[in-house]
Amino acid sequence: MDPATAVATSPLVALFAFLGVIVLLLFLIAKWRWHVFLALLVPLLLFGVIPGVQRNNFIAAFETGFGGTLGSIGVVIVLGSIIAEALRHTGAIQTITQTMVSAVGSKRMPLALTLTGFVLGIAIFSDVAYVILYPLVHSAARMMGVTISVMSIGLVGSLQLTHAIVPPTPGPLAAAAIVGADIGTTIIFGGIACLAGSLGSWVWGQYVIGPRIPTMAADEYVADDFLESDAERPGAWASYAPIAVPIVLISAQSVSRLFLPEGHIVRDGLAYIGWPVIALSIGVWLSFRNIRTPEHRKASTNAWVEEALRISAMILVVTGLGGSLSEILRGTPAVDYISGIFAAYGLPAILLPFVIGIIGNMITGSTTVGVITAASLVAPMLGSLGLSPEAAMLAGASGSVIIKYVNSSYFWVCTSLSKLSANDAILGYGGATLVGGIVSFLVVCLLWVVGLV
Repeated sequence: MDPATAVATSPLVALFAFLGVIVLLLFLIAKWRWHVFLALLVPLLLFGVIPGVQRNNFIAAFETGFGGTLGSIGVVIVLGSIIAEALRHTGAIQTITQTMVSAVGSKRMPLALTLTGFVLGIAIFSDVAYVILYPLVHSAARMMGVTISVMSIGLVGSLQLTHAIVPPTPGPLAAAAIVGADIGTTIIFGGIACLAGSLGSWVWGQYVIGPRIPTMAADEYVADDFLESDAERPGAWASYAPIAVPIVLISAQSVSRLFLPEGHIVRDGLAYIGWPVIALSIGVWLSFRNIRTPEHRKASTNAWVEEALRISAMILVVTGLGGSLSEILRGTPAVDYISGIFAAYGLPAILLPFVIGIIGNMITGSTTVGVITAASLVAPMLGSLGLSPEAAMLAGASGSVIIKYVNSSYFWVCTSLSKLSANDAILGYGGATLVGGIVSFLVVCLLWVVGLV
C-alpha cells in the first residue's frame, strides 16, 4: 500500500471503518428497509469523514472504483437484460421447457423442471421465470398426482442458483468484474458447480422434504395447454441460441488462451467475438430473430429496451458502488489485517467470500446484493489470501443463495403462486437453496483444491 495514495494508514481506523460500513449497510436494509443503492452510498460517504481518512485519496478511490467497474461490465448487463426481455415475450421460455420435458420424459417432470430452471436462470430473473412457469408446475403436479412441493422445489432452487452463480446473469457478471475474474472460466466452472447444486435441490424436493408437504395443485392455476405446440413459438434451436451462443463464444475465448499462442489467428478472432459485449450483442440479434408478430416487432424497438434499461439500472449503480467500496478498502490496512487473521488461524481462505455471501443474502434477502457484497469486500484481499478471482467469486455466489426465506421477494413470489404456507415454504424452498448452495460451494472447493479455479 502506497502511503501517497492510501485512503487510511492506521490499522485501527481502517478496521473500524470496514466493520462500520458492513454493520450500517445491513442495518439500513434490514431495519429501515432502505433501497440498496442508498444503503450502500450512505456508509461509503460516512467512511470519508472518519478521522484519519485522507479525503483526496478517498474521493479518487471512489471515482476510480465506480467508473472502472461499470466501464468493464455496464453495457454487458444491459445487453443481458434485453435478451431476457426477448426470451420472455417471444415464447422461447415455453419452447425450452417443452424440450426439457421431452428429453427427460413427462414421468420425470420434477427433474425436467429443475433442468429448465438451470437453463433459464442464466438469462432470466428467477422470479420472472417462476411467474411464467407456475401454471405448468400446477398442471404437472395434478397430472402426476404429487404434491406441489415435489414438483416445484427443484425448479425454485435451480432458478436461484444459476441466477446467483453463472454469468451472464447480472449479479455474478457484476461480481466477476469487481474481483477481476475471467468470465469464460467462471461460466464453465460455475456451470459445473451450479448443475451439481441444482440436482441437490431436486433431490431435496422430490425425495426428502417434498413428499412430506401435503399441499396439492390448485385448480385455478392449472394450464393444460402450456406445452402444446404453438405455431407462433420459436423452435428449439432458435430458443436456446440467444443463451447458448454467447456462453459458447465467451467460454471459447477463455479456452483459446490456454491452448493457443499469442498472435494465433483463431485466438485473435475469438478475443473479439468472445468479448462479452460482442457475444451478448449476437445473443440480442438471435433473440430478436424469434419475433413472430407485428406487436412484438414494434415493442422490440423501444419497449423491450426501455424495460431492460429499467431493470439494469439498480444492478448498475449497486455494481458501481461495490467497485467503489472495493477500491477504497484496497487503500487501507484492513485488507492485510483480515487476511492475516485467516493465515494465523489456518482458516481456508475460500470460506471468507462464502460466509460474506451468506450474511449479505440472509440479512438483505437479495442474492444480487449478497454476491456483489462478497466480491466487493474480498477483492482487495485476494493477493494476501492466495485466492484466485474465480474461486472468490464462485464461493461468494454459492453463499449468496443461502437461505431464501421471508425477507426475500423471490421467496414470496414462489410461495404465493404455489399456495404453500410460509412454514412449509421455508422447509421446501429455503431448504432447496440451503442444500443447493452448500453442494455448489463444495464443488467450488474441490475445483479450487485441484487448481482449476
